[in-house]
Amino acid sequence: MSVFTHPDFDHHEQVVFCHDEASGLRAIIAIHDTTLGPALGGCRMFPYASDDDALCDVLRLSRGMTLKSSLAGLKLGGGKAVIIGDPHTGKSQALLHAMGDFVDSLGGRYITAADSGTGEPEMQAFAQRTRHVIGATPRTTVDGSIASGDPSPSTALGVFVGLREAVRQRLGRDDLAGLKVAIQGVGHVGLGLARHLKQAGAELWVCDIFDANVRQAMEELGANAVRPHDIYGLDVDVFAPCAMGGILNAETLQSLRAPVIAGAANNQLASPEIGVELQRRNHLYAPDYAINAGGIIDVYYQRIGGSAAQSDAHVRSIGDTLREIFNRATASGEPTSIIADHLALERLQTGDALRPAEQRLHA
Repeated sequence: MSVFTHPDFDHHEQVVFCHDEASGLRAIIAIHDTTLGPALGGCRMFPYASDDDALCDVLRLSRGMTLKSSLAGLKLGGGKAVIIGDPHTGKSQALLHAMGDFVDSLGGRYITAADSGTGEPEMQAFAQRTRHVIGATPRTTVDGSIASGDPSPSTALGVFVGLREAVRQRLGRDDLAGLKVAIQGVGHVGLGLARHLKQAGAELWVCDIFDANVRQAMEELGANAVRPHDIYGLDVDVFAPCAMGGILNAETLQSLRAPVIAGAANNQLASPEIGVELQRRNHLYAPDYAINAGGIIDVYYQRIGGSAAQSDAHVRSIGDTLREIFNRATASGEPTSIIADHLALERLQTGDALRPAEQRLHA
């Protein structure tokens, strides 16, 4: 299939296919839009079933990053990278250095960061070959302690804030004590979200393709384990997708019972029509790139040198963004997914996406 006629191409500025025979690297970097600034987005490593699956993922993810940064009020464009391979067994220093070289060859048009299957160690390896990387060095957190450059805690916080706003809107409650939440995927972000929810008094049901992640959630948080294919049909208040994309589709909607859908996964809707169907079925959907923007906000402040307090305040404003989306959706009768797209593109086209971050930076 030609890249230019691919259904997810969406006028990407640049798509780079990266291959290093010596290390076995096979990767794709997609730069969607640099209107507001350089394209910043994480580098994911995943054992895709096919090259076309990898291309679909990187094209959809990079477009999502454009909308995410715009909606979050950041001076950034949208990009993403994927490495085709098993993140547990397929890494080598040579492979990571080769990937760093490809990132560097783009001259700063694309800035990489951690994502699913990568973390601070991988960013440190990239940093040995390029300066266009975020999250390779520790930084001071809002409470004054030293943390890694990993943005996943900020992603988890933002999802928690957004989930709380969705619950307020759909269920009319501020207190999360006794709230029943099903979390699909308890990796770094999903487990972080689970910790916030447990502290707020919520009851948790979890699943993950990795048994060790489920065991940790059970032992640390008292979560209830369920089989992956059973997570959709649980009689809970909130379904929180925190794994891979495309999980809200015609098949899973037949089982889904939770009135609120609010989670960290990117590209949750298998197609735009699913957002319309969620509204028809009276599910309140928190658009993924609105609720999971905490990570990109975190790395943005790492990049510009803003304080931890400024970053934290910006992450917590995700609740305000979602409130605006929900209110517009109620007033117009349109699905929240469409409202989020309209708002992000509106800010992208007018330049309003530059203002909120700059106001917070100088506050």
